[in-house]
Amino acid sequence: MLRADFLPYLLIMAGVTYLLRMVPLVFLRSKIKNRFVISFLHYIPVAVLSVMVVPAVFYASGSLLSAVIGFAVAVVFSYFEKSLVQVACLSCAAVFVTELLINL
Repeated sequence: MLRADFLPYLLIMAGVTYLLRMVPLVFLRSKIKNRFVISFLHYIPVAVLSVMVVPAVFYASGSLLSAVIGFAVAVVFSYFEKSLVQVACLSCAAVFVTELLINL
């Protein structure tokens, strides 16, 4: 990823994360009791990060096929609640092996 592409992503994510957690503290004096609002404020940073990262996954490798296979491996192992390190290593290994097989 180019530095020119990375900086806007970083600033947007930092802004979204900071603003959504700072605004309620500044404007609301009492504790938030609404479960929907609490869930919304908790999951928005994760959703924004996912929206920015998932499309980039499909352009990170040499071919779309290896990217799709790596993404599928990551989804499967995430579903089975493996750790982040295991998911990352296994999906990278899947992309690597797929790239090797494609170039044969």
